[in-house]
Amino acid sequence: MTDRELDEAIRDVLNEFAGLATDARKLHGNSDLYAAGMTSFASVSVMLGLEERFAITFPESVLQRTTFESIRAITNTIAQLRAESSAAPAS
Repeated sequence: MTDRELDEAIRDVLNEFAGLATDARKLHGNSDLYAAGMTSFASVSVMLGLEERFAITFPESVLQRTTFESIRAITNTIAQLRAESSAAPAS
């Protein structure tokens, strides 16, 4: 998945679950999603949508407001989780 595809997929999940006042495709990557209308409750729905979309699990260590504060923060977290997953030895 390219960086652009990742960005688009995240914005799709945000449009579906975040309850933003504007289309996520119109937001800058560093825009504050909470200021754009996402609530803490909606961020849980976003997290679950992202987990399903990317077949990942957000560990407790990243479950904080800053993880879901912006598209860039979400992108960085997903990239980190995917890298850790691919680097982990097979069970």
